[in-house]
Amino acid sequence: MLERSELADNALQALHDEDYDRPFNTQTLNADTLIFTRGRPGQSLDGDWNFCVDLLDTGLRQKWFAVTPEEPEERIEPWDYDPYMGETVPVPSCWQMQKEKWYFFEGSAWYTRPVDHTSKPGRRQVLRIGAAQYDCKVFLNGTFIGNHYGGSTPFCVELTDTLQAGQNWLMLCVNNTRTLDRVPMRNTDWFNYGGVYREVTLFDLPQTIIRDMFVRLEEGHVRVSVRVDGADQAAHLSIPELGVETPVPLTGGAGDITLDISPELWSPDHPKLYDVHLTAGEDRVSDRIGFRSIRREGTEILLNGDPIFLRGISVHEDDEETGKVTSEEDLRRRFSHAKELGCNFLRLAHYPHHERAAELADELGLMLWEEVPVYWAIDFANPDTLRDAANQLRELVRRDRNRASVIIWSIGNENPDTDARLEFMRHLAELAKSEDPTRLTSAACLVNHARLKIEDRLAAHIDIIGLNEYYGWYEENFEELGEIGRNSAPDRPVVISETGADGDSSAKGPERGLFSLAYQEEVYQKQIATLRELSYVKGMSPWILYDFRVERRQGIFQRGWNRKGLIAADKDTKKPAFHVLAAYYAERAAQEEQRAASRKGPPA
Repeated sequence: MLERSELADNALQALHDEDYDRPFNTQTLNADTLIFTRGRPGQSLDGDWNFCVDLLDTGLRQKWFAVTPEEPEERIEPWDYDPYMGETVPVPSCWQMQKEKWYFFEGSAWYTRPVDHTSKPGRRQVLRIGAAQYDCKVFLNGTFIGNHYGGSTPFCVELTDTLQAGQNWLMLCVNNTRTLDRVPMRNTDWFNYGGVYREVTLFDLPQTIIRDMFVRLEEGHVRVSVRVDGADQAAHLSIPELGVETPVPLTGGAGDITLDISPELWSPDHPKLYDVHLTAGEDRVSDRIGFRSIRREGTEILLNGDPIFLRGISVHEDDEETGKVTSEEDLRRRFSHAKELGCNFLRLAHYPHHERAAELADELGLMLWEEVPVYWAIDFANPDTLRDAANQLRELVRRDRNRASVIIWSIGNENPDTDARLEFMRHLAELAKSEDPTRLTSAACLVNHARLKIEDRLAAHIDIIGLNEYYGWYEENFEELGEIGRNSAPDRPVVISETGADGDSSAKGPERGLFSLAYQEEVYQKQIATLRELSYVKGMSPWILYDFRVERRQGIFQRGWNRKGLIAADKDTKKPAFHVLAAYYAERAAQEEQRAASRKGPPA
């Protein structure tokens, strides 16, 4: 199709040029083009989109995006793809879950749909895509608008100058190929889904746009920072319940004020939220925000000044039926199970989860660790890789830094301690603090198993040392876990960010030994007994709440799944280890209540 047409210029170029991607790899859709959208009405573009997989990237070579609608019987050239008719898939969805033939497909796929538009002088049209895995190129009416890197963070693209009155054609080329320079790179331990798997929304906005609003408790004071496009005088802030009605003076579109107010503090026991509104010109946004402080002091983690122990669980964004697509029902079930475990904390691994997760955690009183997928052997010496990681971190922080539930920004997981990695990760740690100085930073660090000691050089640049250890599973000798504690004497809190064992709860699972439920239960019992004695450990998030899908796990008891879940993939069947951890967390909670009561003293 089209090799000899005017679109492709010439046949040789279309068929043989391996540099075809370069004009479309600008990465101009990034954290700087994000627009604050909470509280805004928008037009949902979810639903059925025309769809075609494109393993050989024929579409970019032949410029499918520039093809105009034409009846098949009137075409003078054969088309290899028809963007305007044929197969459809729902958005949001992962293509692996739509048809078996796409289950292991990695490459490009094209999404197309019409967008009707009424011309509105003085208005701006902004498209927001919640997430597309991984590289998403945006075309409108045959024009390339830009592309975005990162499979789990949102991005915005302005369509104002390209939209036409009447019917428009929006096309997305989404590519989930694993490459050495992407974040994550080729070798991971979760399923590589593909597709537009979060919501797509079109916003009709005025000329003056509120680009960002950051509201937080910082050093005992409520601070508000805003950025506005198209206004240079003042915005207006309103927090009705606190009696706040105040201008926010702007200089160059940016404003920062400190409020003399004393809000009730957010905590898991008291998840208090306030409605916050900001207006600038004709634009208005709203959010529900909690105020709390989180800091470290020595090996203690302090929430609102009081020491806490993070009773947690790790979770993946994965579902037996929908893959990486998340629903309100799924999120509420996840948090309900966490509450049943006795958790006050969750680690959202290993990439940014749906933004609704943090909103619900705010409401329900659960603290969160959120992270970017700087996972295993990233290409740390490559500046393009650092650019990708830094942008994903900025997008995550700017998306969720109003969420009281988020207490930790994690910058990576299980990276080897090399000079290049240290420089890469130090940059991310500093970037997280510059974007948001009010939260703690962490990373899942590695232990020197030869010396049985925590000596990752990154530890000096983060607030909390995350420690992934699997004694009883990948490491056999439980005595070494205690030895690590005696040898390390860390000067900051340690959170056991992963630990656990596989347990196959199906009829195919063994009755004893590795992968049996009895063995998984025993590992949890031994872990808890050992960790009780390590005073510097200030929390844990065992691996993991639910079994999850992954390509690399193909043993007879795994069958394409990681079976370390405390609940099976059906998200209903609890394994015995679930109750072991729940009992330990109930004990910890009771101890914490006693200590809190003693700090307050006897009633007057």
